[in-house]
Amino acid sequence: MAIEASPALDNAPDEQVHTDTRPVITVMHASVGSGHRAAAVAIAQAFEAMRGTENIPENVLIEVLDVLDFGRIKFDGNKTAAAFTGATRPIYDVTWRYTLTGRLLWGGGSAWSRIMFKSFNNYVLEKRPLAVICTHITAANVAVGARMLTGVDYPVVCVPTDYEIEGWWPHRETDLFCVATEFMAETLRPRKVDEKAISITGIPIRRGFDNAHDITAVRDKFNLPQDKKIILVMAGASLPQPYVRFRAAIEQTLPYLRSFENMHFVFLPGKDRDYAAHLRTVFDGMKLPNVSVIDYVDDMAALMHASDLAILKSGGLTVTECLCAELPMLLLGKSYGQEKSNTTMLTAFGASMHATTYRELIVLLHRLYEHPEMLHALLVNAESLRRPSAAEDIVRSTMKLVGVPCERDRHFAEFYWGGKPAHTR
Repeated sequence: MAIEASPALDNAPDEQVHTDTRPVITVMHASVGSGHRAAAVAIAQAFEAMRGTENIPENVLIEVLDVLDFGRIKFDGNKTAAAFTGATRPIYDVTWRYTLTGRLLWGGGSAWSRIMFKSFNNYVLEKRPLAVICTHITAANVAVGARMLTGVDYPVVCVPTDYEIEGWWPHRETDLFCVATEFMAETLRPRKVDEKAISITGIPIRRGFDNAHDITAVRDKFNLPQDKKIILVMAGASLPQPYVRFRAAIEQTLPYLRSFENMHFVFLPGKDRDYAAHLRTVFDGMKLPNVSVIDYVDDMAALMHASDLAILKSGGLTVTECLCAELPMLLLGKSYGQEKSNTTMLTAFGASMHATTYRELIVLLHRLYEHPEMLHALLVNAESLRRPSAAEDIVRSTMKLVGVPCERDRHFAEFYWGGKPAHTR
C-alpha cells in the first residue's frame, strides 16, 4: 500500500505544471496532536483498500498532507496546542459551543489563503485533486481558499475528529460534513448547513479495531495475568503537557491500587521514555504487585481487546478506538474544548464513566470492583456510537461528489450569523 505525502511547493510556479497525469485525492490534516493525522491516514487506507470500486480510479494517487507544511510561516502545531493546556485552557474553551461561536460563523474566504498558503494554491494548480478531505479546521479553510483562488473545482469534505463541531469550520463552503453522531448534525443545521451536506459516518480510525483477537495469546504476548481484570491507564503522548493533570491525578491513586486484588493496571506512557522510567522507579519503590508498564504499543487494537477497562483522557480518536474495540471507558480529569464535548457525549449515552478527581476515580474503581457487571452495561450503552466502518463510509460519500458540477461563490471573506444553537454552554 502506497500512501504518498507531498512536500509544500514553495517555489512552484503559479501556472499548472504537468508532472504526473494520475488522478489525485488529497487527504489533509494538521500536526496538532496525533488524532488528526491518524484520521487522515485511516481514510487514505480505506481508499487504498477500495481502489477500483465505488468509482475510485485504479491508478488514483492518495496523498496525505500536513497543511502546516504549506504555511508561509512555519510553526510547530503540537507545541502551539500544548500552550493551551495549563492556565490558558479556558481561552481555548471559548471557541467551543458558546453562544457567540455557535452563531458567528466562518464561511470560508480567500484572503488568508492568498497570504499564508500560496504554496498549497500552487499544489492545487499542479495536482488538480479529485477531492480534498480535511480532518482539521485549518486544512478545511485552506482547501476552500485554494479552490476559490485557483478556479480548480473539487469537493471539500470535512471530517471533525471529535464528538462536536467547533465554530470555525468553513460551514457553508463545505460540500460534505462527515460527522460522528446525530448530535453533531443538530449543531450544523442552525449553522445553515444543507441537509444533503451532512452524513453521519462516525470518526475514522485505523483498520482492525473491530477484529476478533485471541485474548489468551495477547495477554501472554504482553506478559499480563489471565485471571485478573486488565485496566489500561492510557497516559502517553508525544508531548507531555496535555497529560500533566491526568498524570498527577493518576499518581495520587497509586497507594490505593494494591487494594484491587483482582485488577491489574497496565500503564501506557506511549513514546515518553522519561515518564516510563519514572513509573518503573515509583512502582519498584512501592513494591506494587498488580501493575505493569508497557512502552509504545504497535498493536493497540489487540491490547484493547484483551483488556477490560481503559482509564484515559477524552481525546476523540482514542475514545473512538475504545468504542470500536468494545473496551469500556473511565474518563479522568476536568476537560475543556473538544474534550469536554467528547466527555458530555459519552457520559450522556452512558457509554463511559467520568471522574474529575483522583478521589472520584477511586470511588468508581471500587464500584467496578464490587459490581463488574457494570462494565457490560457500558458496552451495551456504547453500541449505538460504534461505527468501525467510518473510513469506508467517508470514502463512499466523497466519491459520490467527485465530478458533480457545483456553482461556487467567490469572496474575500465571509462571516454570517447562524440560527439559535442547538447545543451551547
